[in-house]
Amino acid sequence: MTQDKLKQAVAISAIDYVIDGEIIGVGTGSTANFFIDELGKIKHRIKGAVASSEATAARLASHGIPVYDLNEVTEIAVYIDGADEINAAGHMIKGGGAALTREKIVASVAKQFVCIADGSKLVETLGKFPLPVEVLPMARNAVMRQLAALGGQPKVRTKAGSEEIFVTDNGGNIIDVSGLVITDPVALETRINQIVGVVAVGLFAARGANVCLLGTPDGVRTVKY
Repeated sequence: MTQDKLKQAVAISAIDYVIDGEIIGVGTGSTANFFIDELGKIKHRIKGAVASSEATAARLASHGIPVYDLNEVTEIAVYIDGADEINAAGHMIKGGGAALTREKIVASVAKQFVCIADGSKLVETLGKFPLPVEVLPMARNAVMRQLAALGGQPKVRTKAGSEEIFVTDNGGNIIDVSGLVITDPVALETRINQIVGVVAVGLFAARGANVCLLGTPDGVRTVKY
């Protein structure tokens, strides 16, 4: 079974967590895109969605799903999104799609966080996938020095096929930190969040997943935390 087939399988399974008549939080990335396509098939059942990125908002709108600004919403029943890595405790690394800040904000409002991922994303220890950190542009080099002091190898994200620095939907830059072995995700998340100039770190540990739907060749595996 291909990776895309595994992603589609968990996207279909995630529909079971959609609550009729409610507003749904939707993440960003390839797996989330499969979910959006499935959500479009049942759009008559929901009030609408809050998007974690401009790209997600556009895809939702293309399916005729009403998109709400988070400021218009008092609560979200469920937030559904992928992960770049997830461990046995439901702690995640996210941000490969550069939407980590908005993803964190939407997830913080949701009653339940459902992670959808193919089985390769489940790891024993976080850190093989470079940890994304969104920063204010003026603080880029200062933050990189502090991230290096934590033992990582920070690198500024550039646009694909270019040396031009990538800019997020928020006007920030992304620093990808490789070489970390993250044995205490909550503590590291707290530490990096305290660095002046950091907008958000792609560790979702203090607020991790409640449920993970993992796509495997033997079917979708449900893990609850």
